[in-house]
Amino acid sequence: VQLVESGGGLVQAGGSLRLSCAATGIMFSIDSMSWYRQAPGKQRELVAAITSGASTNYADSVKGRFTISRDNARNTVYLQMNSLKTEDTAVYYCNVRTLDSYWGKGTLVTVSS
Repeated sequence: VQLVESGGGLVQAGGSLRLSCAATGIMFSIDSMSWYRQAPGKQRELVAAITSGASTNYADSVKGRFTISRDNARNTVYLQMNSLKTEDTAVYYCNVRTLDSYWGKGTLVTVSS
């Protein structure tokens, strides 16, 4: 199983980025797909999750600004991030759960003031 994340980068506060995570080698149906992030000196935290039934869950800090979506045919999950703030700066990790839990290597998002 391989998770390939893309879309990170440097953006000014107030800007937008779209992260993508494509899962390959998955042999079983995917249950949930999620995005986590880890800022320097902080613990990894859940940003957003989406189930196979398209139910979503967001961290309070990103509600109304971030949108998670998935393409089941492509085993891909997206995170549209709008109105970015400097405190959104972190490494963003993709997580996919089937019978096991799989993690991507992370993509860096840097929001400048």
